[in-house]
Amino acid sequence: MNQSKSLTKGLSILKEIIVSEKPLTASFLCSKLNIDKSTMSRLITTLMRENFIVYVDNSKDIILSDFMRHLTQKESRESIVTKTQSMLDKIFFLTDECSYIGVLDNNAVLYLNQVDKSNRVIKTRDSIGKHAPLHTNGFGKILLSFCNIDLNSLDLKKYTSNTITSVTRLQKEIDLIKQKGYAIGNEEHEFGLKSIAVPYFNKRNEFVGAVGISGLSVRMDEPTTHQLAQKIFKLIN
Repeated sequence: MNQSKSLTKGLSILKEIIVSEKPLTASFLCSKLNIDKSTMSRLITTLMRENFIVYVDNSKDIILSDFMRHLTQKESRESIVTKTQSMLDKIFFLTDECSYIGVLDNNAVLYLNQVDKSNRVIKTRDSIGKHAPLHTNGFGKILLSFCNIDLNSLDLKKYTSNTITSVTRLQKEIDLIKQKGYAIGNEEHEFGLKSIAVPYFNKRNEFVGAVGISGLSVRMDEPTTHQLAQKIFKLIN
């Protein structure tokens, strides 16, 4: 009976860590799950010994191990790619620009898939599986707008003269994104490139990630950018 209770508590700890978008501490888990400190310490030690969870560097912040992250994310991310493939095709044909889906991964945008069926000689680089800073593009700004992320925890590194490096300014942009329903990256990570993204929700109305486009800024002046953003928003809503 005691082993069964311990297993239940251990699984409840693992579940909390899996669903959390940020590292958790033992004290938080004790309070959330109503588990005493000594029991929590023992269960965490066991989960770490079995390579389910790890500490972040030398801190007391707990995250999933690489093994568990791969195990839990592979199926869900493959499912997202499958379910959004048709949507990305439609976005490409609507805009004639490379379409993407990006999700949150360790406080960065992870591009899961992209579609570029254009006949251009110079095509958009392959970004599948690559990361980008959240504050530098439309996809990241959507993730910031719809995920519970502490802006003060971000490294607002400057990449171009357009990069937002102020938390106050970034918060104002997020507030505006929530009103408009779309986000724009205006050469903030790399000169010559713009991005447009809108939030994507599954059938249960759960936020999944950001979908949209990226392309050369010479093809997207300000009026065109906002027109395309509104078209993409209408397409998936």
